[in-house]
Amino acid sequence: MPERIAAATVDHGLRAEAADEAAMVAGLCGELRVPHATLCVTVGEGNVQSNARAARYAALADWMEREGLGALATAHHADDQAETLLMRLNRGSGAAGLAGVRARGSVPGTRLALLRPLLGWRRGELARIVSAAGIAATQDPSNSDDRFDRARLRKELASADWLDVAAIAQSAANLADADAALEWAAAREWAERVEKAPMGLTYRPQAPRAVALRVVAQIVRELDGEEPRGSAAARVFDALLARQPASIGSLVARAMPGGWSFTKAPARRG
Repeated sequence: MPERIAAATVDHGLRAEAADEAAMVAGLCGELRVPHATLCVTVGEGNVQSNARAARYAALADWMEREGLGALATAHHADDQAETLLMRLNRGSGAAGLAGVRARGSVPGTRLALLRPLLGWRRGELARIVSAAGIAATQDPSNSDDRFDRARLRKELASADWLDVAAIAQSAANLADADAALEWAAAREWAERVEKAPMGLTYRPQAPRAVALRVVAQIVRELDGEEPRGSAAARVFDALLARQPASIGSLVARAMPGGWSFTKAPARRG
């Protein structure tokens, strides 16, 4: 039913307080007559924040499927967007990464709709709305834990009053438009310049580098079934321009008279 709404809280099992916080949300949802579920997940070792994100979205996707829900809405806001853009700038990301989080997308690993309706709102504005409603907001200690890059950046942004967070977030939205244009151009380049070959695919590049890199990445996905790193696709692109062979994943790429060939590498013997 289109009017049906449900809420979920994910308990990552990383803090003892999380269970009480989930219970508080469940209580608020009960007052509003909104169905609520607490989803408990296990976070793998390693990059805690990345692994927590993966576990969170996997649990939410399963919950959506069980409940027959058509879209997931999250509370990402303008400050989140600005932090993401600046972090990715610091890592040398391309247009896709610098576009930050999108207002509409898909739940990772699924085709379920993911909506972020609050990207135009500042963190402080949302906090004031919560406070005016008489709700005591909880604070996740990891948001101020200097072990995490985002937490350190958040503190720097708070102290740099000359930075316009809303403008930074708008820049991410502008970059999302640019990224969409590049995707459109890459799809056209693929349709016009990529052909099947007896052992793989042949690409006769015509587009600018930013578009051609996306085509190379798509070729790798088609033939190898893996998502290549942008740096790996760039390395192959530069090698082929120099008429040098290159490998990426399980593929071998060569510059031929009729274009660039991409084939599976011969299986190793012994």
